[in-house]
Amino acid sequence: MAPFLPCRLKPLTRTAVLLYRFLHQRVHPFCVQLCYFLSLSAVGFLLLKTIPPKWKSTAVPQQRPSDLDLFFTSVSAVTVSSMSTVEMEFFSNAQLVVLTVLMLVGAEPFTSLLGLLLRKLQLEEDQKETSMTVIEEHGPEATSSNHIELGLMVWEPEIRVLAPTAAAPNKEDVVKPRAVRCLALVVLGYITVINVMGSSLVLLYLVAVPSAGGVLTSKNIPLLTFSVFTVVSSFSNCGFVPNNENMIAFRKHPGLLLLVAAVILAGNTLYPPLLRSVIWALGRAAKRRPAATLFKYLLRKHVEVGSDHLLSARRCVLLSLTVAGLLLVQLVLFCSMEWGSEGLEGMSAYQKLVGAVFMSVNSRHAGEFVVDISSVSSAVLVLYVVMMYLPPYTTFMLVKHDDQEAKSVDVSGKEEKRRKALMESLVFSHLCYLAVFTILVCITEREQLTRDPLNFNVLYIVIEVVSAYGNVGFSTGYSCARRLRKDGECRDMSYGFAGRWSSEGKLLLICVMFFGRLKRVSMDGGKAWILG
Repeated sequence: MAPFLPCRLKPLTRTAVLLYRFLHQRVHPFCVQLCYFLSLSAVGFLLLKTIPPKWKSTAVPQQRPSDLDLFFTSVSAVTVSSMSTVEMEFFSNAQLVVLTVLMLVGAEPFTSLLGLLLRKLQLEEDQKETSMTVIEEHGPEATSSNHIELGLMVWEPEIRVLAPTAAAPNKEDVVKPRAVRCLALVVLGYITVINVMGSSLVLLYLVAVPSAGGVLTSKNIPLLTFSVFTVVSSFSNCGFVPNNENMIAFRKHPGLLLLVAAVILAGNTLYPPLLRSVIWALGRAAKRRPAATLFKYLLRKHVEVGSDHLLSARRCVLLSLTVAGLLLVQLVLFCSMEWGSEGLEGMSAYQKLVGAVFMSVNSRHAGEFVVDISSVSSAVLVLYVVMMYLPPYTTFMLVKHDDQEAKSVDVSGKEEKRRKALMESLVFSHLCYLAVFTILVCITEREQLTRDPLNFNVLYIVIEVVSAYGNVGFSTGYSCARRLRKDGECRDMSYGFAGRWSSEGKLLLICVMFFGRLKRVSMDGGKAWILG
């Protein structure tokens, strides 16, 4: 039965490789990833619509979200944006499970794992084709040694190099597929360990600290559901939390906030340094020479592996220093402006400091918060807008790194063959697109901008658009107390500011979330413009 299953899987593997080659050579990565996230969003919407909500028996028609709001929530989970138009306590436990899966499969580490698996299949197929070509050219007498060297038989304890003959394959072509497979296993283990350990530690904290667990018990939210959902959301940098108040309900629990902040960093800006550290540690601990050789290959030949998240040692150090520097700048400004604010009232000095660290970590990543964003000073809000705009691997380097130069040369060579100069010139920069989206939202919400200027102002709209682009999730919300006209019934809801937008505005924000999630494969725009 064991040999039967691999034989059955061979056609599927071959089909996957052919599809990957076609998409890699003929279709832009932006379109491929867009189809991936659109498909997941559609499936998530259907599941959220089919599964009954928690309040089905008691909810009035106004409390039931529309289909657009459910699709908006699905897109927000898949693109790990945490922009909300529905209160989180509306969803049942089964719907929360669906959102958990959507956040996990939409996270950057998981999508990079899929890319590694497809690349591994492609390299193995290329090796098989090379082997068949060698056999046809040099006869069957070269079959035995070639098959061993190409990894088609038993993996020998050492990687032997054949004599320099015409039939001998390149050593790097032999090692590369194994290294990619090894990296995929490391990434899979990294994702599993962080989520399992994080969920366990959060659950232990909630059980050990009754005041923290009591918040969830009073809301009828299972502790296990909260632990798994929050850790997956934080690791994916989505920022959804099962309760309506987000992490404001736990602002006096610094231990929980620090634990969640560590998970957030492990899934975003510090992912490359931690991934390289794990590979280094495994290489030091490996006793078998083939495994140690693969780990060394990953550290030395990280560019050839083809993973955007496996960076050089120098780049990882500079990235870590940049992350620490940006956090320090935010921490200093937040503490100087908000230390005595109403949002931190009743907290000790240590709790305020941890809360400031938590807000600074989330401004570029998950979007969870312990202070109402609308109550934060304008200076801090402007800084948050800048932080949300920065890509996760923004690094301060005085000299251009060698890896970047090598990648830019390699990528530019491929793009010159596949793209036309005219199409490149028509692509705008991301800042231009954000300006266009902001203008369009101001047009769709122009009536509210006139009638309700304190809630619907340009600064709050910019924050919402940039937050969606950065897949952060910070939102100023909507307050009935800020309305100038008190006509009509109004009830404060705990979802984001976009929940009060028109349907056209929500559709525009959905486009911004997709665009922001795919910004890594569309960063070359705006080169046709010369300023000066």
